[in-house]
Amino acid sequence: MNRHTARKRMVDRQIRRRGVRDEAVLEAMSVVPRERFVPEGLAEFAYDDTPLPIEEGQTISQPYIVAVMVEALSLEPGDRVLEVGAGSGYAAAVMGQIAGQVYAIERYRSLAQSARDRMTALGYDNVEVVAGDGTLGWAEKAPFDAIAVAAGGPDVPQPLLEQLAIGGRLVIPVGDEARAQELVRVTRLEEHEYEQVSLGRVQFVPLIGSAGWALDGAPIVPRRASEALRVSRSDRSLLTSLITDGCEPYEALEQADLDPLLDRIGSARVVMVGEATHGTSEFYRMRARITRELIQRKGFNIVAIEGDWPDVASIDARVRPHARRPPDVVPFSRFPTWMWRNEETRHFVDWLVGHNEGQRTPARQVSVYGLDLYSLSTSIGAVLDFLDRVDPEAGEVARVRYGCFSPWESDPAVYGRAVSSGRLEACEDEVLAVLADLLQKRVTYEIDDGASVFDAERNASVVREAERYYRVMYRGSRESWNLRDTHMFEVLVATLAHRGEDARAVVWAHNSHVGNAQATEMGQRGELNIGQLVREAYQDEAFTVGFGTHRGTVAAASNWGDPVQFMTVRPSHRDSYEHVCHGTGRANFLLPLRYPAVPELREELLDPHLERAIGVIYRPESELVSHYFQAALPAQFDEYIWIDETSAVRPLPTREVTGVPETYPSAL
Repeated sequence: MNRHTARKRMVDRQIRRRGVRDEAVLEAMSVVPRERFVPEGLAEFAYDDTPLPIEEGQTISQPYIVAVMVEALSLEPGDRVLEVGAGSGYAAAVMGQIAGQVYAIERYRSLAQSARDRMTALGYDNVEVVAGDGTLGWAEKAPFDAIAVAAGGPDVPQPLLEQLAIGGRLVIPVGDEARAQELVRVTRLEEHEYEQVSLGRVQFVPLIGSAGWALDGAPIVPRRASEALRVSRSDRSLLTSLITDGCEPYEALEQADLDPLLDRIGSARVVMVGEATHGTSEFYRMRARITRELIQRKGFNIVAIEGDWPDVASIDARVRPHARRPPDVVPFSRFPTWMWRNEETRHFVDWLVGHNEGQRTPARQVSVYGLDLYSLSTSIGAVLDFLDRVDPEAGEVARVRYGCFSPWESDPAVYGRAVSSGRLEACEDEVLAVLADLLQKRVTYEIDDGASVFDAERNASVVREAERYYRVMYRGSRESWNLRDTHMFEVLVATLAHRGEDARAVVWAHNSHVGNAQATEMGQRGELNIGQLVREAYQDEAFTVGFGTHRGTVAAASNWGDPVQFMTVRPSHRDSYEHVCHGTGRANFLLPLRYPAVPELREELLDPHLERAIGVIYRPESELVSHYFQAALPAQFDEYIWIDETSAVRPLPTREVTGVPETYPSAL
């Protein structure tokens, strides 16, 4: 059967008979040669009733689904159309047969170039294809009469809604999980009025981008919960007045009186100190100041930070040179390098060096540990280095077992994608076996190199959890986020046990990790965090401090992997806790939430408001949908530190290493 006949049969049997009635769509699909849009080796299957794999691990949609989506757009000959997720270009070509102009965006540059080449070869001069983040749309070409999104997102991206013309139609797969969605059509009726209808269940690849899913399968945009928290409409002037009466103002950060805060912390064994961004100097400096006081006055001897174990081990080796062998890594040399490689962190590390030098016994020295799990490659190297020193035979066995990752070790995200798609067997058994052998021989290893055994065990545990993380991250945000924060909690518990009964820890991580997840939209979505787990485990022996700011500058990037920029933080949203705090007129203050000075303050603040979270990515142009979520502040934190105007951290120079992506959820 020739291709023309196969194409006609596809339209008749797969599309017309299943209910598609738009003659323009049927004619377009009868004309566009689908075999030109699939890999050469799959051309014989071009007209089968199935999606087909294309380059970059993506797919060309099932012909019937393409027809359903195009029909739902109700295209007219003069329409301007935007397609998000061009893939090989097939759907764009079909729409180009009907509409006046089609603008298509594809995330992968190689796919975009191939699609352009096909359009040129086939004469589609009304189809323009570019590489970029399709979730942000194409503002320069807007408004659009129709928008087709060929990938599944956690919600309808706000930028696309804004670029839709009045009367325009948008078709997109939407769902809570990265690979199971509902196809919906959104029609813009008026400037602020939209109508949405369901077109049925579908399954698309994830919509990756600033207003979609992160590369690791987590939604970058904080989605509203299915049963959304109510944003408070209470009397803001009353709330501002209560905060003014209940806060403890201070003029300068270094002169702030922390005695009342230390009294409220009391005998807590774990103090979690957050940050509202990953790039604000004042947050780092105040956090360091609180930590110094806890170390000097309350005997805290662990600082656990939101960083990878081998990288942070380099800090620990510097502050405890007689207790820790320095790892063979270039610390904090991957994106985002400025998060820990900055002047503010360096000053605190210098202080720790001096503090530890003044301690007579190792037990009184402060150790620094990394909580995160993205160091699969460097942790494998650390385990092998340890075994090569103490047990070369076991080292060879471990090397063979870890060889399961080859050639994926340098890019574990690709490993996870290959396993989730069924193209590769998981390495779960191999990494568990290495860890089990280490634990079984622990007593023997402690005789040979006792100082390094704990470090080797933790690195082997990181490999185990990283392997799990990269396997599950394509299933959806909840599982990968929960796995990561559970790992952080388990590392914290292990370090406390390692340091003994008198161990007390300060945790440094983003507000979204240390604040109780149950008090935010995260809990509504079934997500947990280290803050929630610590509260449940340590009860009154846990204390959490959050931060907030109204405006200023921040060190962040516009896209993952981009160079650091010094961006202006927009003034806080009028429905946010930050806006209420700004309304006090106080430049800086501490706000007790567990033990409020004004009794009714806690009850009033429990009424949910928006709260801002900026990670290593900042998108001020879409700030409301990209960086705000709903929360109940007093249930989230025990103390809230307000700094009305803030400034960016000061990055230290480094040679950035490329390779393993640190793809953590929400860039937080």
